[in-house]
Formats: sequence, structure tokens, C-alpha cells
Amino acid sequence: MKSCITISLVEEARGGPFVLWDGLEKSIAFAAELGYDAVEIFAPGPEVIDAEALRSMLDSANLKLAALGTGAGWVKHRLQLADPDASKREQARAFVRSIIDCAGQFGAAAIIGSMQGPSGHTGEPDTARGYLCEALEDGGSHAAQYGVPLIYEPLNRYETRQCCTVEDGVSMLESLSTDNVRLLCDLFHMNIEEADIAQALLQGGKWVGHIHFVDSNRRPVGLGHMQYGPIVDALKQINYEGYLCAEAFPYPDQYEAARQTMRAYRYWTSK
Repeated sequence: MKSCITISLVEEARGGPFVLWDGLEKSIAFAAELGYDAVEIFAPGPEVIDAEALRSMLDSANLKLAALGTGAGWVKHRLQLADPDASKREQARAFVRSIIDCAGQFGAAAIIGSMQGPSGHTGEPDTARGYLCEALEDGGSHAAQYGVPLIYEPLNRYETRQCCTVEDGVSMLESLSTDNVRLLCDLFHMNIEEADIAQALLQGGKWVGHIHFVDSNRRPVGLGHMQYGPIVDALKQINYEGYLCAEAFPYPDQYEAARQTMRAYRYWTSK
């Protein structure tokens, strides 16, 4: 398993669960200084990513781009994949494809989280789920050209009316005609929704494609009450070799949050 940390470039998300906020150059350099393997970037859109400059920064720091988030599609642009308006749904799918194209240049995946449709904004549940499946079919097929999956994140019940558990997420992915969508298992959301986080990861098995490594209170790992021993054991049992990515509040500040996560990552992955 590899280490990863989030960088946010979206001012509208200030105060949210993203660790580093100093822009790409400073954040990438700091992540490298601490020994991280990769970064996950939350950007307003692909137009703010200068691919050549980003590649130079990553290469200089010996870091990989793990993923690009699509959440600004909702947070900044108010686009959601389950919008009742067909034209808005197409705008949302086009935004996702643009993030896939940007990430794909780096062999990185795009993540669908809040764009799936937040709680109270998706109309009839069955209809909304159908729209989400259409978007995952579209995005998963589009991502295949880059040799990477599309990553879908079940959220807790207070943030979406779509999938809230790993079991529900697996069931949905198994219903798709594309096999190029994987799950992002966020430990914060799982702490709310899963009776047994480790067992849920075992059930997720091959569908687990990315992990948000965070504590029960959305602070960095080690600052809540999450029990990581069984979680790490479950990830080993399913042969998970992907990223443990810090998507957490920058508590007590972004620098110490990054340091704390790296200390926890080294502790738990060395066992």
C-alpha cells in the first residue's frame, strides 16, 4: 500500500476535509519532504491544471498523481449527475469526462463523490440511481482509453441518497455493463454507515480501488477512535495495493495534519 495526501485548489471548499492548501508547487514539495508517494488533487476544473507544469513538479518531487476529484462540479459549478434536467446531466457528464482526460495523462483516476447527487437534490431515488448508473457507464468507458478505472465513492446518508455502503456500491457496479469502475472506500463515511468496516472491505474485495485514510471524526488518522488494525488486515487480505490517501480536516493545521498522517501510515503499514 502506498501513501497519498489531498491538495485542494477550490476556495469554495475552504474548511472542508482536504489537507494541503498552499497551491500545487508548495504542497507537492511539502508532501515529498514528508515522504508521500502521491497526491490527490481537488481542482475547480481541468483548465486550472497546466499538465506540463504539473508533470515537472511531480517528477522533481518523485511523486505520482493518484487521482483528480470531480467534486468542484457540484461545490463550485452546481452540476450533479442525477439532475432531473437532461441538459444539466449532460453538462455534469461532460465535466467528469474532462477531469478523466486531465487525470488520464498522468495514469491517474478521476473520482466521483459529491457529483453523484447530494441528499435532497436527486428527485426520486430509483430514477436518480438510474441516472447515476448511466453516468458511471459513460465515465467508466471513457476512462478505459487511459488504462485507469473511474472511481466511485459511496457517501454517508447525510451527504447522498445514492449508495451509502460498500455492499450497495458493489451491487451497483456489478449491474453495470462496464467493468471499469471501482469503489473509493472512505473510512469516515464507512464509520457512519458500516456495522463492521473491516468486513465491508472484505466484501468489497476486487472492487476496492482507492482508500481515504482518515479517522472517525474526519481528523487525521490517530486523532479519533477508529480501530485500524482490523482495517489494515482486511486490506492485506484482499491484496489491496493502492493508495491510503489522507482526505481529512487540516487539524490542528495542514502541516501537522500531513505529518500525523504520515506517522500513522508508517506505523500501520509496518505491522
